Amino acid sequence: MEECDRMSEDDFERHRPHLRAVAYRMLGSLTEADDAVQETWLRYQRTDTAAVENLAGWLTTVVSRVCLNLLRARATRAEEPLDDGDGVSLRLPDPIVSPLTGPDPEQEALLADSVGLALQVVLDTLSPAERLAFVLHDLFAVPFDEVAPLVERTPEAARQLASRARRRVHDAAPVPDADLARQRVAVDAFYAAARDGDFDALVSVLDPEVVLRADGGASRTRPTVLLRGARTVAGQAATAQRLSTYVRPALVNGAAGAVVVIAGRVFAVMAFTVTEGRIAAIDVLYDPARLDAIDPTAFAVADA
Repeated sequence: MEECDRMSEDDFERHRPHLRAVAYRMLGSLTEADDAVQETWLRYQRTDTAAVENLAGWLTTVVSRVCLNLLRARATRAEEPLDDGDGVSLRLPDPIVSPLTGPDPEQEALLADSVGLALQVVLDTLSPAERLAFVLHDLFAVPFDEVAPLVERTPEAARQLASRARRRVHDAAPVPDADLARQRVAVDAFYAAARDGDFDALVSVLDPEVVLRADGGASRTRPTVLLRGARTVAGQAATAQRLSTYVRPALVNGAAGAVVVIAGRVFAVMAFTVTEGRIAAIDVLYDPARLDAIDPTAFAVADA
């Protein structure tokens, strides 16, 4: 009996990284993703899966149902992300922050589909059904025949949900440059211009339609900010200049980014979306409640 239990647990553990990746894309929260995976494990333990031919598919279905219920509960409790009226989320998802040496194996699994933080922001603006259809089909290649029962629609209706979500993602989430070195050039140029207080240089490295989102947390003691346009964002140069001394280069959701370390604590995480050599989006998380778990010693001091 113990051997069967051990084999059962081993079977589940092989699929845990995939399930956590699905849950993170669905929920945008690492803590909630872990809770969803744990609930999937409990349901797995209570179910006789001996006749299940595709355990990975079965587990993906279960974790998706759990996530869908969590998303619907958010809406019921009016816990949807704040919105500026244009469908842009002002509550940032949890970033996945890694040193320049690269993510650890657990982070690698979460980043396998290379979805940047800006796209994750847009996912937070979708309805629960749209999000599930898009995440499962477009990011994890789940057929619409399997998506449909989860959203209680026909396969064609599920396809339409994903298509609608895809259009919103395409319209709102810029596609980042694939070359990480090219991303880093733009980010380094941004900080160099900020250090020098060079307004024109800042404007030149920013896309004309750049968006800056800053999330200070639920307490609102640190304001949430949404800015649009190169000149408006460059106008925050004074803030960037004050922080530039404390900037440490990092990878944020696999892309060029930075952490701001002050007095031995992570004060902020900055994610950049670089498109065609210019910064198209800057997402700043400075919510202390969500930054305490990040180890500041993992990040090298930025070059002066």
